Amino acid sequence: MNGALLRYRVMAYIVGVGLIVLTFIGMPLQYAAGNPRVVAVVGPIHGFFYIVYLATALDLARRARFSLKQLAAVVGAGFLPFLAFIIERRVTRRVREQLGSYNTSALYSRGAELERPGL
Repeated sequence: MNGALLRYRVMAYIVGVGLIVLTFIGMPLQYAAGNPRVVAVVGPIHGFFYIVYLATALDLARRARFSLKQLAAVVGAGFLPFLAFIIERRVTRRVREQLGSYNTSALYSRGAELERPGL
């Protein structure tokens, strides 16, 4: 699950930065200055990366067994500027806690096996 988390985190940052560039640089340049070049370049790139982000988010959600509400938050994070970074932190914390509990339980089960008589 570490690989899925890393892929999700990278895509969350890429999508988050792309959305910020579109919202705070591209859109003002297009509508206030009449220069649509930034939107014309960054818009399709952001759209492509958002699709990849969705694939990585769905993969992580499947592996970490997210609820429908958690999955909706992850999917929606690509629509609002800065939300991708907030949701990414929460998802990372949750998955790492989940991984930690798996690792701890695995250590306890190994320790119990070593303490059994006859081994």
